[in-house]
Amino acid sequence: MAAAFISFVFSVYLWFQGQREEGLFVGIWVPSILAFGGFVRSALQRS
Repeated sequence: MAAAFISFVFSVYLWFQGQREEGLFVGIWVPSILAFGGFVRSALQRS
């Protein structure tokens, strides 16, 4: 969760600094990080 939040904050920071494409790219990381965390959590619960 911390990594997703940091990624979101960094994305917003880049967006408002005028680096909109970079901000969008970093913003795409948020759902990817959360999905990976969910995958790892479910894999650990099955073991």
